[in-house]
Amino acid sequence: MTIQVGDKLPSATLIKATADGPDAVQTDEYFAGRKVALFSVPGAFTPTCSARHLPGFIDKIDELKAKGVDEVACTAVNDAFVMAAWAKSSGAEGKVTMLADGSGAFAKALGLDADFSKFGMGTRGQRFSMIVDDGVVKELNVEQPGEFKVSSAEYLLDQL
Repeated sequence: MTIQVGDKLPSATLIKATADGPDAVQTDEYFAGRKVALFSVPGAFTPTCSARHLPGFIDKIDELKAKGVDEVACTAVNDAFVMAAWAKSSGAEGKVTMLADGSGAFAKALGLDADFSKFGMGTRGQRFSMIVDDGVVKELNVEQPGEFKVSSAEYLLDQL
C-alpha cells in the first residue's frame, strides 16, 4: 500500500555519510518534532536527478526554510558513499541532507519502490517529494514514470 497524506512515515533505518563514517538514521527520530522537505530520486548521478531535481532544491532551500521547513533531505536507493560524493560534486553538501536507502527498504515500506531493471538499475525508489511534519506526511507528490513535474522544489514551495 502506498503511503498517503495523513499517514505517519514507516519506521526505517537510512544511512548518512559523516566524517566518522556511515551513521544510521532512524526515521522515527529524524522526522520527530520538525518539518522536513523530503524528496526521492531514482539514483544519484542520473540525468534528471543531477540536472534538475537536486539543483532545484539547492536553489530553493532558502525559500523552503523561509516557509517553515527545518531541513531538506534527499533519499535514493544508493549507498551512503555515493550519496556523499553526489552531494559534494553537486554543491548540495552542507545544504541538503543525503539519506541513503541502500537496500530500498524505506522506498518499499512507503510503497514507492519501482523496478528500473530495464535501465540496468534494479529496484529503486520512485521520484517524489513530500512535506513531513513531525513524522506525518502533509503533502505527497509522486511522479508518473519518466516525468519531472510534481516532485520539484518549485511545486513543493507552492504547497507550503
